[in-house]
Amino acid sequence: MTISLVTGGCGFIGSHIVDKLVKMNHKVIVIDDLSASENERFYYNDNATYHQKDISLDDCSSFFSDVDFVFHLAARSRIQPTVGTPNECFMVNVVGTQRALEWSRMNSIKKFVYSGTSSLYGNQNSIPFTPDMATDCLNPYSMSKWMGENICKLYSQLYNIDSVCLRYFNVYGPREPLKGQYAPVVGLFKRQARECKRMTIVGDGEQRRDFTYIDDIVSANIFAAKSDIEFGIYNIGTGVNYSINQIADFINGKRDYIDERPAEVRETLADISDTIRDLSWKPIYSLDEMILSY
Repeated sequence: MTISLVTGGCGFIGSHIVDKLVKMNHKVIVIDDLSASENERFYYNDNATYHQKDISLDDCSSFFSDVDFVFHLAARSRIQPTVGTPNECFMVNVVGTQRALEWSRMNSIKKFVYSGTSSLYGNQNSIPFTPDMATDCLNPYSMSKWMGENICKLYSQLYNIDSVCLRYFNVYGPREPLKGQYAPVVGLFKRQARECKRMTIVGDGEQRRDFTYIDDIVSANIFAAKSDIEFGIYNIGTGVNYSINQIADFINGKRDYIDERPAEVRETLADISDTIRDLSWKPIYSLDEMILSY
């Protein structure tokens, strides 16, 4: 039986990956410290095994025994909160990643799939973003996730731990975080509209983002795990972007415009040609079709 381990497997993206792996008849082990404040709830699958541990502090080495694939999602994952608490961000996202890779090395796992971020492209790069561009980290979150990629590269080169780093572009879908003013924009706007509140648009609303549906993110992880890539960094997006005003138009609610925030990029757009070529993956879902489907 194939054994897969998912760190951060009780959260938005991780729980969907767990569900998919269970459907594929994998034995699934989940490590999650249940600390993500942005989650209204955590998600469980009756056919997976769960351990409440902090990978940056607790010894989790025994859970990696006989594991085939590691899907590493455990992280401090919101940009703005990490600006105020960088220590915790670097501890979990950098030290936690190194420890997960070390436990993977000790147990000779077949593939380490790392959940990265498109936010590390920053403002200096022109769209569409390609994985070979220089990074321009504007906040602790993007810096810590970029450092995690480099630790994956080191473990691949030095210890022959095959790893694939996936740079996600604005993930949305069922189970997306809804709490607080820093929730991802699709879930935030839908929550505000549902509660008959005005949607809060940062700046002029003409910022553009490449929005990626959760099922496409899950399939990218599966394709990465099955690939023969020894080390690679790949964009997971759609190659199409939308303005924040367009998102508000889709949801059709009233809106208020608020001041711009520091350390956020103006526009993102993924070049996924390498991803399609090397991982045999391509997105299926588009925002205009899916935004009101759940």
